[in-house]
Amino acid sequence: MKILRTILAASTLIVAATASAQSGQPFIHDPSTLAECDGKWYTFGTGGGGIITDDGWNWHSGAERPGGGAAPDMIKIGDRYLCIYGATGGGLGGGHAGRILTMWNKTLDPKSPDFKWSEAVEVCYSDGMEDQDAIDPGVLLDPTTGRLWVSYGTYFGTIRLIELDPATGFRKSGNKEKDIAIDCEASDLIYRDGWYYLLGTHGTCCDGVNSTYNIVVGRSKSPEGPYIDNVGRDMYHGGGKMVIAAGDRKTGAGHFGRTIIDEGVEVMSFHWEADFDMGGRSTLAVRPLLWKNGWPVGGDQLKEGTYEIESERRGYALELAVDFVRMNVARGGFGGGQQGNAAPPQPVAEQKLEDVANTWPAGNIPARIGDYMFRPHQKWTITAVPEAGGYLSNPYFKITIAGTDRALAATEDVEVTTVPSFTGAPEQLWRIEQLTDGTFRIMPKEIPGKEGTNTKYVLYSAGDSTPTLAEYDFNSDNSKWNLRQH
Repeated sequence: MKILRTILAASTLIVAATASAQSGQPFIHDPSTLAECDGKWYTFGTGGGGIITDDGWNWHSGAERPGGGAAPDMIKIGDRYLCIYGATGGGLGGGHAGRILTMWNKTLDPKSPDFKWSEAVEVCYSDGMEDQDAIDPGVLLDPTTGRLWVSYGTYFGTIRLIELDPATGFRKSGNKEKDIAIDCEASDLIYRDGWYYLLGTHGTCCDGVNSTYNIVVGRSKSPEGPYIDNVGRDMYHGGGKMVIAAGDRKTGAGHFGRTIIDEGVEVMSFHWEADFDMGGRSTLAVRPLLWKNGWPVGGDQLKEGTYEIESERRGYALELAVDFVRMNVARGGFGGGQQGNAAPPQPVAEQKLEDVANTWPAGNIPARIGDYMFRPHQKWTITAVPEAGGYLSNPYFKITIAGTDRALAATEDVEVTTVPSFTGAPEQLWRIEQLTDGTFRIMPKEIPGKEGTNTKYVLYSAGDSTPTLAEYDFNSDNSKWNLRQH
């Protein structure tokens, strides 16, 4: 799967457990890059067809793609969608003779009167004799030049690069294929900050719970390579830095795709060859995409648990604005060593919720930011609310004071407070996304009095001790939070 952007024609700190896979029926193999069309997201897989989500979290069947074959990719160029796929090859049907084809559509919605795929056009092939497979294409529309590149191939030979005409989807006249990598398949090309990245799927495929697929990467200053990994190995000689591998009872990560949601908010999509919690079936995964020292890294899906919510601005913690209740524990002396026959020191019990909750007001309690002291008014439990829908990578969450039903909520005057009980109201639901630098943005689903789903305002440090809601700004630490478990 490959980077998808809408381009105008010329343009870890997480542990514990929650919903850890896309919801509904996310069953797919070799998924294409996530493509947005009229507010819905689509991905297409091997064998034809694909799956759709209305909210980014709950997936169902219904996407349509003719031609069958394997491992398609999808990109929007101008006001049309270009689909590219392998008709055969990859050992399908017993051989490696393959063809890669392209076709266009104005929409991905099969119910639209504009839904009609153009006639498929061959752009490259493998003859079954040379060490080459024309299968597993990945597309990049270079944002710096407007040139359209395709990488393709499998373990049976090399990963090759060709150039297409972005206006027609045909092979560029006179273009000659170039070998750029070995020892991988299901490749993808992306561009970021002056670097071109080649992502390949390494390991064994199509063996269910025994598949060893993982995703690796190299980078270059040119789309034509050479692609070098973090320790100087050329991917043409088998190099590649790990991006994501098996974990969380899932194995066989393959067919990478990148989707940019907002500045500093990116996700990677791919499939698991086998999800142990879903009968070992191949499923769609959507994870945060992080960037560390110029390299892409697969983030973790946010999981339920009790956290300190720490402001990146100062390192202070989100808390209830209640009186600080002192703990009556005798302070030890300042002298060194054990004093005479004194008993050895004993652990001090933490302050408990029942010790302080009766001092809190009964109604709404504002929030503030302060020194973290692991006190009850500073511990927040994050819990998935899957029945409320979701967004790309997660369901919505509620954020409550640990051990209580007191919930964080947005207010009509674009501030933040806590209410005595969680009711499921949209202003009490939170979209929590890991940013490319590893921090988080925390965004209410809706703000009372404002129409529609909120995509603008986030939990924000207006001062060292003052939380509010304000416009998201990736370049400001005021917009960023860390989730820490102690």
